[in-house]
Amino acid sequence: MYGFFYRLSLVMAWIGGLVLTGIVILICVSVLGRTLNGMLHGDVAQSVMPALADWLIAAGVGPVNGDFELTEALVAFAIFAFLPLCQITGGHASVDIFTQRMSPGINRALRVAIDTVFAAVMVLLAVQLYAGLLSKLSSGQTTFLLEFPVWWGYALSLIGAVIAAIVSVWIAATRVAEVATGRDILPADLGADH
Repeated sequence: MYGFFYRLSLVMAWIGGLVLTGIVILICVSVLGRTLNGMLHGDVAQSVMPALADWLIAAGVGPVNGDFELTEALVAFAIFAFLPLCQITGGHASVDIFTQRMSPGINRALRVAIDTVFAAVMVLLAVQLYAGLLSKLSSGQTTFLLEFPVWWGYALSLIGAVIAAIVSVWIAATRVAEVATGRDILPADLGADH
């Protein structure tokens, strides 16, 4: 099962990375367009090359319409897309000043508690996202500029949240089995270096 969940987590992280790259490109294009638009409206461009400046403005040189609406919807998905890989590799931030001196049994029990709480939080987030999705779906609410349904962003985030919840629940259950059997089932935390 570990191999399946690890590959699923990698796929989600790759998709999240592609989405995040797209967001960065979108923001760069929007900022560049906004800057150029400001320069084209400026005194220098209007006095030196007014026809070209007006033509470029009319052609649509400016910020990307609705860039913040797209960013808002897609960043939430990207965050949820990275969570499964972070959880399965043990890549979350940790402070081990106290735990490094504790016995392996105590550390294993702490890991069970932490992973169980994380799984519960992920399930709660997925349930609440689903409730939000149903609410936005029934209200018909759309974004201000692009007028795309708000529930689309919730649906994207819900996909990532459900996968993160499934991976987290599996990890928590496996950690409980590790405590019950007294042996390691999952590989040692791989962390950010993996």
